[in-house]
Amino acid sequence: MTGDGRIDFEIIEGLFFAYRDFISDPDAILEKSGFGRAHHRVVHFVNREPGMTVADLLDTLKITKQSLARVLKQLIDSGYIQQVAGPEDRRQRKLYPTRAGRALALALAEPQSRRIARAFEEMDAGDRRTVIRFLTGMQNAKSE
Repeated sequence: MTGDGRIDFEIIEGLFFAYRDFISDPDAILEKSGFGRAHHRVVHFVNREPGMTVADLLDTLKITKQSLARVLKQLIDSGYIQQVAGPEDRRQRKLYPTRAGRALALALAEPQSRRIARAFEEMDAGDRRTVIRFLTGMQNAKSE
């Protein structure tokens, strides 16, 4: 199937291969702890926004409470995430990375950051803005 111009196989395949390689380094790190990509996403976003609520995390990840429960419990039990009751509403649960959680988030992000830096080596600031615009445009883009 080569396409008739309506399907951009080159970009589709580029995204497949870029994602495969982009996630391979963190996958190897996570595997040592028995964690997976869901754990990676939780650690990443909690580290980026300490104090976010469970509801905020569910909204960010677009997953169900049931999907998050097991992963979050493992991260809390393993000492990577701390859950604290909200100061005004005790039912609200705020999430914070522990020192180990911050270290894990950085260990997972560093090889990804190196890949990004290598990809941008031959580009200028305008190219970076174009890539960010492209990635933003891909998020929640409706197919026609």
